[in-house]
Amino acid sequence: MNNTTTKLAEIEVSYRPKKVHHPLIKSSADAYYHLLRFFPEETISLQEQFVVGYVNRANRLIGVYELSKGGITGTVADPRLILGVALKSAAVGIILAHNHPSGNLQPSIQDKDITKKIQEACKLLDIALLDHLIVVPDAAYFSFADEGIL
Repeated sequence: MNNTTTKLAEIEVSYRPKKVHHPLIKSSADAYYHLLRFFPEETISLQEQFVVGYVNRANRLIGVYELSKGGITGTVADPRLILGVALKSAAVGIILAHNHPSGNLQPSIQDKDITKKIQEACKLLDIALLDHLIVVPDAAYFSFADEGIL
């Protein structure tokens, strides 16, 4: 009989947060201010991009994940990737943000659907979905939280 051993990848858990200043997020305006820099001025009017901000229990921004870049009319927002990063960073809250190259601030049906899907997934993991921002090239934004959609 042939003795074959199957080798599995080893999983190691560690948590080493950097000792840096983490901005406090108290409002949608704070979130917009800190997440806007992840939308390059050169492409904000050209292609959709999706970023996610992660906050700790004190509502301090501990990191931002540049989730995806898409085309002119859409990009992918995979809830598994969003929540995987939240778990790995020990985040207790997330803020979603994506741009509309068209300049239209109104959320599409797809925007509302993915927000609801991510919100439901967050509930299962006891992670708060704090907001979903839509940003546009002319320095404006739409906040799902401010509009009572969350």
